[in-house]
Amino acid sequence: QRFKKRVETWQASKSMNCRCDMYEQYEELLERKDIDAVEVATPDHWHALQTIHACQAGKDVYVQKPLAFTITESLQMVRVSRDAKRVVQVGSQQRSSKEFQKAIELIQAGKIGHIEKVYAKVGDPPKPLDLPEMPIPGNLNFNLWMGPLNDPKIHYHPDLCPPISIEPEEREKLWGAWRWYRETGNGFTADWGAHMFDIAQWGLGMDKNGPVEVSPIADGTQYMQFKYANGIILTSEPFDEKNTKGVKFTGKDGWIEVSRSHFKASDDKFLPPPTQDENAATATLEVKIPHLIDFISAVRERREPIVPVEIGHSSCTVCSLGNIGCDLKRTLKWDPVNEVFIDDIDGAATKLLHYEYRSGYTLV
Repeated sequence: QRFKKRVETWQASKSMNCRCDMYEQYEELLERKDIDAVEVATPDHWHALQTIHACQAGKDVYVQKPLAFTITESLQMVRVSRDAKRVVQVGSQQRSSKEFQKAIELIQAGKIGHIEKVYAKVGDPPKPLDLPEMPIPGNLNFNLWMGPLNDPKIHYHPDLCPPISIEPEEREKLWGAWRWYRETGNGFTADWGAHMFDIAQWGLGMDKNGPVEVSPIADGTQYMQFKYANGIILTSEPFDEKNTKGVKFTGKDGWIEVSRSHFKASDDKFLPPPTQDENAATATLEVKIPHLIDFISAVRERREPIVPVEIGHSSCTVCSLGNIGCDLKRTLKWDPVNEVFIDDIDGAATKLLHYEYRSGYTLV
């Protein structure tokens, strides 16, 4: 209702016919032949099914990050979208930012020499759901919100699904804490890792690839660590006193760090030229639109977007691997080509690649 009002208010301001259709069941929307593309902006546990069904219905998809809730889900999203020949853009929009693009250009050109270590500050993994159970509001279909989730510990609390203000419209103090709980999300590991680990993988030339070893936060270790086959280390350790969420590449001949708020380097010659846009310094990436423009262009031109589904999958996989390691509190060995755990003798890590959906929901 809130966004219907926003859309129709804008339409009226442009002297357009006011129309914004709403559906409780997304399948009804996908049946419409006059819709070419959709955006999936639901909680992570719904990304896979809605993206898969949209592709099967012949729609192109912009899906918010992280690509999926589990590694198995994102693998299926890759397969189905390619079989359906659909354009899928993943919402890791930092790849459309000039600051991040400049950093990667310098790194891949070897300007700071061989990369030895990458710092990608993202935040903590998910914690167990510890919110008290509360009565479900009469206007919330919490059962539908749950979708395929199949954990009996999940119950309603307004932090998971905050009440929405309509009249007057007010900005919520908390927008969907489902992200921070193991039963309903993948924590900061995925929420910010789908941005910062994504940039790290890009810089290292590891798109559609990944680490071979994952060391968790456990036994006194404060940070996740990922080791690649070439010996490079990616860590979630902060690179400054402010705990800035960003990425720092350290090479043999220098370093470059970049975030949404700054660009620093060991040598001023690496710094990008001052922006000509007076508003760019204060604008956040959430309101810059090159990533969305790229998606629309890719749909029109039937080409690959900046972050196609395979790249979204590999970045999402790094996040999930980190969480699996933290859950099990042990170092894991990973085959990024075949996408299986190595020496997983008890099968515990492999089991966490996915979960059993609730009755009535199937992945394929």
